Amino acid sequence: MAEAQNIGGGAGEARPARLRDALRKARIEAADRTGVVVDLRDAEVARLEILSEALDPLFAQVPDNVDLFDRGISEGETPRLWIDVVAHILMGRDKRAYRFVQDTRFGRILLTESHDVPVIVDAVTDYIARRMIEREHAMVASPVAVAAPAEKPRRSRFWPFAFGFILGALALFAVALFASLSSL
Repeated sequence: MAEAQNIGGGAGEARPARLRDALRKARIEAADRTGVVVDLRDAEVARLEILSEALDPLFAQVPDNVDLFDRGISEGETPRLWIDVVAHILMGRDKRAYRFVQDTRFGRILLTESHDVPVIVDAVTDYIARRMIEREHAMVASPVAVAAPAEKPRRSRFWPFAFGFILGALALFAVALFASLSSL
């Protein structure tokens, strides 16, 4: 009752920050008791929000010109914390384990699974570092132009024709001369 009197005593003062902190604390407590919580989806979202807050310092270090990452929580049938377009974190079957997965063209692969937030934060840190290095390589490496084999200069087709015509005319003249000399 003493707590209720303390909370009610300052009814004239607006304290949105305290209410927000109290809501956050209540969500954390509810997330810790996911086995007995009636609405499991809210507990999953709360746990993903806790992880998202733990990732805030990491995403604050990502340079502004890197637009690979778009972190956010989707509250669909299966709540997910998206890291980028292909990687996200969802809750495991026991609703306490975080599963960090990546979608590939060959299917979904599990990158890390753990109950501990720091383990997942480390895995996300490694993933972001790898993606940034891949981006740097893609931006720096320009396609190497393969030199086309130098074509031989095309010769004119007139001169071989003229040479062949002259040789043919000389051969006919020689045959005609030989025929006329042999008939004498």
